[in-house]
Amino acid sequence: MPIPLVRLIIYVRDFAVMKAFYLSHFELPLEEEIDGEWVVFRAGGIELALHLMGSRYRKKAVPMGSPAEDERTGPATKFVFAIESDLAAHREKLEASGTPVGGLKRYDGFPYEMYDGRDPEGNVFQVMRFD
Repeated sequence: MPIPLVRLIIYVRDFAVMKAFYLSHFELPLEEEIDGEWVVFRAGGIELALHLMGSRYRKKAVPMGSPAEDERTGPATKFVFAIESDLAAHREKLEASGTPVGGLKRYDGFPYEMYDGRDPEGNVFQVMRFD
C-alpha cells in the first residue's frame, strides 16, 4: 500500500518574504500559522509548509546566476504548480514583480505549456497549464 505525501516543508531564511511570495503569486489558502516562524498552505492534494530556519543556518542564499551558483550547489528540488488561468499573464505578473522567470516552453507529446522560475530564496518552481 502506498504511503501518501501529505506535506512538504521548506526551511526558509526570510520567513516574511517567502510567506508573502507564495500568498501573493500562488494564492494558496492558509491552513495554520505560528507568527514569524511557521505557516502551512493548502496546495492541492498536499500541504506546503514554510519553517523558519534555525539562526545558525540563516546564511544568505546564493543569488541565481552568481558564479557560486551552479547545478552542483543549487537547489535540488522543484515545486510544480498547475493553473487554469492565462499562463503567459501569470508569468508576466511574476516577472514584473522582479521574480526571475524563464520563457514559456512546451515539449512535443506533452499536453501542457510551462515556465520555470525562482522564489526569493532561490528554490526552483514551475508553473504549468494543461491544454
